[in-house]
Amino acid sequence: MYLLGIDIGTSSIKVAVVDAATQKSVATVQYPEEETPIKSLATGWAEQSPMDWWHNTQQAILKLNALQIFNPKEIKAIGIGYQMHGLVVVDKNQEVLRDSIIWCDSRAVDLGNQAFDSIGHEKSLSTLLNSPGNFTASKLAWVKENEPEIYSKIDKIMLPGDFIAMKLTGEITTSISALSEGVFWDFQKNQISEDVLNYYGLDSNVIPEIRPLFSTHGQVRESVASLLGLTAGIPVSYKSGDQPNNALSLNVLQPGEVAATAGTSGVIYGVSDQLTYDKQSRVNTFAHVNYSPEEIRTGVLLCINGTGSMYRWAKHTFAPYLSYNELNHIAAQAPIGSKSLRALPFGNGAERMLNNRYTGAQLVGIDLNTHEQSHIFRAVQESIAFAFRYGLDIMRENDMQPKVIRAGKANLFLSDLFAQTFVDVTNVPVELYDNDGSVGAALGAGVGAGIFGSPAEAFTNHQVLKYIEPKNTTAYEPIYQDWKEILVRQLEGRHG
Repeated sequence: MYLLGIDIGTSSIKVAVVDAATQKSVATVQYPEEETPIKSLATGWAEQSPMDWWHNTQQAILKLNALQIFNPKEIKAIGIGYQMHGLVVVDKNQEVLRDSIIWCDSRAVDLGNQAFDSIGHEKSLSTLLNSPGNFTASKLAWVKENEPEIYSKIDKIMLPGDFIAMKLTGEITTSISALSEGVFWDFQKNQISEDVLNYYGLDSNVIPEIRPLFSTHGQVRESVASLLGLTAGIPVSYKSGDQPNNALSLNVLQPGEVAATAGTSGVIYGVSDQLTYDKQSRVNTFAHVNYSPEEIRTGVLLCINGTGSMYRWAKHTFAPYLSYNELNHIAAQAPIGSKSLRALPFGNGAERMLNNRYTGAQLVGIDLNTHEQSHIFRAVQESIAFAFRYGLDIMRENDMQPKVIRAGKANLFLSDLFAQTFVDVTNVPVELYDNDGSVGAALGAGVGAGIFGSPAEAFTNHQVLKYIEPKNTTAYEPIYQDWKEILVRQLEGRHG
C-alpha cells in the first residue's frame, strides 16, 4: 500500500511515494529541474501562476510513475504540503481569475497595518494571534481595493494546496490551520474572524467549507486519475502549509519540540500548548496540524524571506555553472568570519521579524584585494545562520527555549558548513533526518485516510541521520554581534 505526497514549493514541485508499511519513501522526484521564477511586476510584489503549479504537479507525478518502481494503482491516499499564505481566487466555474499573490509579496503590508490599528493591537493579537500583516486576508483586501472587477467574480479563495486539491478532486475545502495562516481565524471564538471580515468588507461566502485537516478533502476525479495513472476515488486526505507540514515530517507535534528548514525562505517552527503571540508580531502563531480547540497545539513560526533565495542569488551571480555542492565545497575553504565580509540576506520582500521592513540584501565590507569566491559564499551562509540566530532570540523572548532542533537533510542543510554554522551560532544542537515535505505530506495522507491511527503512529520508524553539537560557539559570538550591529545600523538608517 502506497501514499502519495505532493509538496508545492516556490522553486519546484516535489512528489514522493511512501510505503505505508515501512513509512519510507520508495521514490521521489521534483519538477521542473530549474527553479520556477517569481513574477515581480513592481518592487516588493511576488506572483506565480496556479496553473503552472498544476502543470508541474502533473508532470512530476508522471515523472515519478515513469521510474516504474511502484504500481501507481496501489496508491491509496494523497497528501499535499504547500507554500503558505498565497492567495488563489477562482470563479464559480473554478477558473483562476489572476496569478497567485504568494507568501513573500509585500504589497498588502500597509493595509494589514491599518487593520491592526483599527481592530486594535491587543484584540488582534489575543484573537488572531497575529497582526493581519501581509497575510492572505490582507492580500484579498488588496484585490478588493485595487482590482474590483476581479473581486466581483470571486466565488472561492484558496491557499496553494487547496487549489491543487481542487484540480485533483473538483472540491474546495479549508481547515482551521489554513484559515489561521491566512489570519482569518478567531481563536477565542473558534470561528472565522468577524473583525477581519468586517474591517476589510469581505464576503464570508468566499471562504470554503471547513473540514478537519486530517480528513477527506475530496476524491480524485476519473479524468484526472486516467491522465495520471491513479485510481479514481482515492482521497486527498491531508493538506497543510509547508512549515506545519515540515514539522509533521520531522515528528514535531508536542509542546517544546522545534523544527527548522532552510529552503527559499528560512524557518524555525516550535510547538506550543498556549495561544501565544509576539507583541510586535515579529514571529507568528498558527494552528498546528494537530490543533483542536479542546487540545491546543499551536505552531510559533519565525520566517526569514531571504536565506536560500540569497544563496541562489550568489550562485547565479558569481558561479552560475557550478552546482550547490561545489559552492559548499568552495565556501568551506574560507575561514570562520569570511575575513570580515558580511551579508544581510533580506532582499526577498518585507521581513516580519524586522517589523515588516524591507531592507534589501547587502554584501558589506568587500575588500577587492582580499575577498574571493570562497569568502562570498561562506559569508552568505554565515549571514543566513546569523539571521536565524536573530529570529531565534525573538522566539526566546516569547518563551520558546529549544534544547534541540530537528531539520531535514535538504536545501541549505545539505551543506555541512551551513549545518555546523547554524548550530554554532544558535548554540542549539541539530538532529538531521531524511524526511522532506513530500514524504511528510504522504504520511499525513495516511493519517487522514485512517491508515495510521494518529500522527505519532505515522512516525514510529523515524530515525536520526546525524546529530550535530556546537563546537565553535565562542569564535562565532563576536562575529554575530558585529553582524547584528550592521543590521541595527541599517534598520536605524545609519551607515558606516
